[in-house]
Amino acid sequence: MLPAPVRLAVVAFAADALAGIAPADIPASLTAVSRFAATKRARLGAGALATALEQDKTFRAAVLAFARAKEPDLAAAVAGGAAPAAADPVVVAAYAYLLGRDDWPELAERVAAEAQHRHGGEREAKAQDTIDRLTEQVAAARTAGRQELESLRAELARVREELAAERKKVRAMGDRAGRAEQLQRAAEQASLTAEHALATRDAEHAAVVRELEARLADSAGALAEARQTTRGELKDDRLRARLLLDAVVQAATGLRRELALPPSDGRPADALDRGTAPGAQVPAVQGRSEDDPAVLDALLAVPLVHLIIDGYNVTKTAYPSLALEQQRSRLLSSLGALAARTGAEVTVVFDGADVAVVAAAPRGVRLVFSRAGESADDVVRRYARHEPEGRPVVVVSSDKEVAEGVRRVGARAVPSIALVRLLDR
Repeated sequence: MLPAPVRLAVVAFAADALAGIAPADIPASLTAVSRFAATKRARLGAGALATALEQDKTFRAAVLAFARAKEPDLAAAVAGGAAPAAADPVVVAAYAYLLGRDDWPELAERVAAEAQHRHGGEREAKAQDTIDRLTEQVAAARTAGRQELESLRAELARVREELAAERKKVRAMGDRAGRAEQLQRAAEQASLTAEHALATRDAEHAAVVRELEARLADSAGALAEARQTTRGELKDDRLRARLLLDAVVQAATGLRRELALPPSDGRPADALDRGTAPGAQVPAVQGRSEDDPAVLDALLAVPLVHLIIDGYNVTKTAYPSLALEQQRSRLLSSLGALAARTGAEVTVVFDGADVAVVAAAPRGVRLVFSRAGESADDVVRRYARHEPEGRPVVVVSSDKEVAEGVRRVGARAVPSIALVRLLDR
């Protein structure tokens, strides 16, 4: 039987030779093997190739011819019985087997012995390598063990030191715990003393509270009696004031009857053409800025006040982006609500020489347009001058000349922003 190395060499020759044999000359047992790829024939078809070489002389002769063509010198040398010394013994044995030399079994046994010897040497080398590696590992393990033992001893010494320190701490904590217990007992005693003192103080406070409650009840009774007395006195004062007011009203009625004064019909501003009189100073509102809407609101609360407005000066402050007709309509609508709320006489003046369509004024608002050759500022000053002395007049305009002019006749000037803010509220 061929040794494994020689068998592999012979099968490799047969696998390579199979590619050059005509399909008709390939043994039936190797038909399937011939379809394998060249790299797979020797591995997958080794058994079939070895059997065909042993049983089929024709196939064996074809493989021998392929081997001779591959290495003719080596094949001739083996056939002559004198193989080169440098030749591979496995290849030499394979050629001897294919040539049918009588000594091929001896060559095969020699190859097997050499392979076994080589394998044994390899195994011994591997075993020696394993022994050396294990020896190194044991030495490393011993070194690591000694280092770990030294580390554990150092750790044990450190733990013992920490344990001794903890024992000292425990003893110290025991001493502190004893002192803490003493302090706790002292604190509990002090707490009991404080609770007793607090209870005594609470009793004293309760007595004081009862006394104060009794005084409060007496004071409440006195207050109720004083209120009753005050109500009576207030009722008497109101009765006396009412009698005095009735006497004044009756005296005024008698004076009107005696002077034969007709009932009031219209306002001075309705009759500008019949003459004018200088105006009167409107009472001041202290402590506020002139542009504060609260100032204007307070002025409009004065009885019989006349509010004169420089129309475009206000609208161009409030909504300058609107057309003039829309400005007039929006201001008139707001002034109607203001006149209804305050009861004041309201006059608004616009430049109107070129106004073709005149909007209707709301109830309680007098709408005035300046004539040709006359400005709205002139009309505002004229209306302010026409009011009788003593009547409160308020002029809304941010024009400095208008404000100075109406102040000279006794009217109160208010900036336009004050009216804008008042209308926005």
